[in-house]
Order: sequence, then structure tokens, then C-alpha cells
Amino acid sequence: MNTSEFLSLLKQHQDKSLLFEYTEGKLVGANYHITEVKNITVESVDCGAGTDFWKETIVQLWESPKEIGKTEFMSAYKALGILNKVDRMKPMNKDAEVKFEYSNANFHTAQLFVNDYALDSDTLTFKLSVQKTDCKAKETCGVTEKSEKVTTETACCAPESGCC
Repeated sequence: MNTSEFLSLLKQHQDKSLLFEYTEGKLVGANYHITEVKNITVESVDCGAGTDFWKETIVQLWESPKEIGKTEFMSAYKALGILNKVDRMKPMNKDAEVKFEYSNANFHTAQLFVNDYALDSDTLTFKLSVQKTDCKAKETCGVTEKSEKVTTETACCAPESGCC
């Protein structure tokens, strides 16, 4: 989901509570705050010497230990107000993918992408997912899609393989 789509959903559903499901069946606590918004530019080189470039908007969610037990979630209206203020100070790239940075005592720090969202009469819930790492140079490195045991003689990143 790009930043524009996310902001549009917030605007359309300002009267709803804003929830984030960081893994199936587990919600970011109602004591969350939006503590940082990052405009990220990624310039990368993969193991096959391919280059890439993209932008991301990363919204950091943090659960306040002072508000443990809080039951009312932030409204989409309040979140939209925060994000609009950020946008006035440091304009967000509306075409950039939006991700959410989050962790708690039982979940490692991760940048999560929006996999889906759900609406009901009172809530707008964004369903977040982790993105697994992947080799972007599979063809160059001779990596097949199916998992196979790689020996040091056939490893894609062996010094004489042309990769890495």
C-alpha cells in the first residue's frame, strides 16, 4: 500500500478507531503512539551487481509503558492530524510504500508492510506482515526457486561464480 492510499483510508474513516494487527490475531496495544515518521530513500546493490532505487514512508509505532491497560485506541482522525503535520514539515512521497516499524517484548523490531485492512462499524484495522528476505539476482547467481541444499562447491556466491 502506498502512502497516498493509507492517508486516503484514514481520511475516509476518521470516525473509527485505528488498529494495527502486527501478526495474525495480535494487535499493537491501545497505548501506542506514532513516535516518528521517516521519509526513506533506498539505493541498493544486490549480490549480482544489480542496482535499485525506491522510496518508503516508515511510521514508527511505540507502546507507552505509562499507558499499559489503556483500552481506547487512537482515532484515524488523530493519526491523520499527526501525519498531516509531519507532511507540512517534511513532505511525504505519496507514491512511496508505507511501512510500520514496531516491536514489543514478544515481537522483534521489524518494518512491516500493509498486507490488507479491515473495516467494521467502529474500527479500521491494518493487517501488517513481515517481508522475507530474498535474492534479487537469482538468475545471475543460478539460484532455483525451490529450496535445495547448497554445497560450498556450488554456492551462488563462490568467488568464481560471477556473483558477489
